[in-house]
Amino acid sequence: MMKLTQGRNILRFGSRAATVAATRTVMLASKTTVAASTATLQNSFKYDAPWFHYSEHSKEPHVMNFINGSFEPVTISNDDVVSSSSSSNLTTTPLFDPSSNEILSYVPESHHPSQQMENDDNESSTALNRAVAAAKQAYPAWSNTPVQSRQRLLMDYAHFLHRKEVREEIAYWITLENGKTTADAMGDVWRGLEVVEAAMRVGNDMLGDSLQNLSSGLDTTSYRVPLGVCAGIAPFNFPAMIALWMYPLAIATGNTYVLKPTEKAPSASLLLTKYLHDLGLPPGVVNIVNGSRDTVDGILTHPDIKAISFVGSNKAGEHIHDVGSRNGKRVQANLGAKNHATVLMEDADRESTIKAIVGAAFGAAGQRCMALSVVVLVGDLEESRGWVQEIVEQAKALKVGNGFVEGVDVGPLISQDATERAEHIIQQSIDEGAACPLDGRGITVEGFEGGNFLGPTVVSLSDRRHLNPDEPITNPAYTEEIFAPVLTVLAVPTLDDAISISNKNAYGNGTAIFTTSGGAARKYQYEIEAGQVGINVPIPVPLPFFSFTGNKNSIRGDVNFYGKSGVNFFTQLKTVTSNWQYGKGGDLGGVTMPVLGKK
Repeated sequence: MMKLTQGRNILRFGSRAATVAATRTVMLASKTTVAASTATLQNSFKYDAPWFHYSEHSKEPHVMNFINGSFEPVTISNDDVVSSSSSSNLTTTPLFDPSSNEILSYVPESHHPSQQMENDDNESSTALNRAVAAAKQAYPAWSNTPVQSRQRLLMDYAHFLHRKEVREEIAYWITLENGKTTADAMGDVWRGLEVVEAAMRVGNDMLGDSLQNLSSGLDTTSYRVPLGVCAGIAPFNFPAMIALWMYPLAIATGNTYVLKPTEKAPSASLLLTKYLHDLGLPPGVVNIVNGSRDTVDGILTHPDIKAISFVGSNKAGEHIHDVGSRNGKRVQANLGAKNHATVLMEDADRESTIKAIVGAAFGAAGQRCMALSVVVLVGDLEESRGWVQEIVEQAKALKVGNGFVEGVDVGPLISQDATERAEHIIQQSIDEGAACPLDGRGITVEGFEGGNFLGPTVVSLSDRRHLNPDEPITNPAYTEEIFAPVLTVLAVPTLDDAISISNKNAYGNGTAIFTTSGGAARKYQYEIEAGQVGINVPIPVPLPFFSFTGNKNSIRGDVNFYGKSGVNFFTQLKTVTSNWQYGKGGDLGGVTMPVLGKK
């Protein structure tokens, strides 16, 4: 490992790549002309950010792409961003601090159809094209790098990410741009690190099969081989973890990669990639391009991209899967969810169950694809009202605020649009007959009055009667994936009713049952349809020895993320049949269909 020295970034490599040093030189040169207000903004960040480009034309920095081993400088003209490698103007998207709605930076679009049409014969016409070209150029050497060498680099990477000060730096950018609490952001990094650790042993999962002497002198061997250039499109809610679901396993198996992080929180991915290159990853193996829909569409149609991974909403995921598949790409897409927790009130451990439900429903402001958004209380209706009241009391005790503030439990939603949508669904649910024993709308956080805050909210569809599992549930609190700190409560008489309701839901990401009955737990495990089941476990996300196995409308494609399935996604089988005769004159076949092993 290279020698490390202290810097404003917690850890700074003493011998940085020349390309990165050149980028820093460009940045420092541009900073000499920046107004004092911009310099103040620079210093307001806790850590250096070599992916930020400053200019006299904008108080806030612009986010750079990471292509072929370096941050690609940009030139700024008014509100447009122009790449140093292109003369075409690019649009930008403001990145807001969700706790205040102040602009933190501007994120450029890395691809636009008009650029492509104007420069059809120029592979460097857009930042996306340059990134794919760099990945394509790096692929032959990287795919021929021994698997044990690729594993060792990831071992160094995992060892580096284990350092608490490194994870704290990554978590800082997550909290700043995403809003989640520092503790939750640290967990975001840790769960991604576990996938890096699993990728360190990828050779075992890449083993093929062989069978000898299928006929005299004839042997067959199958190999798992990489695909080529792969791409990932990551969501805002786990800026580190989901990125680390994608490129570590892809490069461990010999592919090269182009990642498009969310335009709402790209810094964690950029920092993670910078660190990996500082550890010795060759230029072009992993590249980062910023942007939104135009860049996504460019990825979906680029002829040199072989496979695409996506995590996000159903609308976006269905588009990505459909268009990517039509363009000959292998696509894995994890989509939305409406995760149900079933509680057997008569035997569940009441105190620990309520604590688990409150944490899983309202943690990360409900912005998890595995958040518990529905709880189904099984048993007496009057008893269910008591459970609801205890859930409400514990939810009231959660502190809402800026994620950097110690003691805060629930941070802001990612945007004003997300907040307004959640508030609208809450009101619509009440208008359609739901009770709302805890309404988190209208909450104000002192010092962050402009933030996207919504307090924990509980909506009950069974305030007056048990729900009939044979009747369709049409209330939007149940039918919509709200992606906010909103918990919908149902009450039913029996476990069979709870299973029936859960199985009728279109989504199948995850589910949980809380009970001390082994028989009930086993019945639930076998009869429930959701792909990931927790028994007294509120968020049953498998560790990366396994795979993430959501099903039904929560997935498109049939190969899951990470684990053995992830290895299969990033590789394809090549089967070699060889005929080696000990002497001359052997039978090498004739005009009829070969039938092996038959005399």
